[in-house]
This record gives sequence, C-alpha cells and structure tokens, in this order.
Amino acid sequence: MSQRIQKVNELIKRELGAILMHEIEVPENSLITIAYVKTSKDLMETKVFMSIFPIEYAPKVLAQIKKRIGYLQKLLNRRLVMRRVPKIIFLLDTTEEEASQVEDMLKQV
Repeated sequence: MSQRIQKVNELIKRELGAILMHEIEVPENSLITIAYVKTSKDLMETKVFMSIFPIEYAPKVLAQIKKRIGYLQKLLNRRLVMRRVPKIIFLLDTTEEEASQVEDMLKQV
C-alpha cells in the first residue's frame, strides 16, 4: 500500500471518528470504534470497518449509520481538503468475533 493511501486512510479514520462521536446516538453502555479504513487506489471509495460493542447492538447501530450515510458523507466532504473525497461504505468488523470463535474451538480440542 502506498504511503499516500495510508495517509488518506488515517485522515478519514480520524475525521470520521470525530463526526460519528457527535452525530450518531448510540445505546447506553455501548461503544463504536473504527477498526480500520481501506481506501481504493483510485480514491473512489473507502471501506470503513467498525467494531460495535456489545455485539447485540451492532445491527441496530449499523442500520442507523447507513441511514444517515449521505449526511455523514457531506460532513466528511466539508472537513477534508482533497480534490476527490472517496465515497464511504460502512461495514462491520468481525475479526474480534471470529477470533473468539476460534479460541472457543481450540478450548474444545
């Protein structure tokens, strides 16, 4: 991955994290974190992988975020000083859940 794409990923992660903190209401005792960001080489789209805890709230929170994606994209466009701001796509990061499943399987063996 090029250094430019890495910088764009970090910038989007930081700015989108700040936006989400102020714009999305989450259920009490829950946490949203942006695990990582993957931007395409042509800067057309960026996939934002999110962790939502507890996992039971994930579908509800992700649906709420996707419902407001146009507004969130608009806020991100205003914050970033780039010629082309990538289109954001929100996805759920399941690596933590998969790791716990593997760990459970190993305990059974």
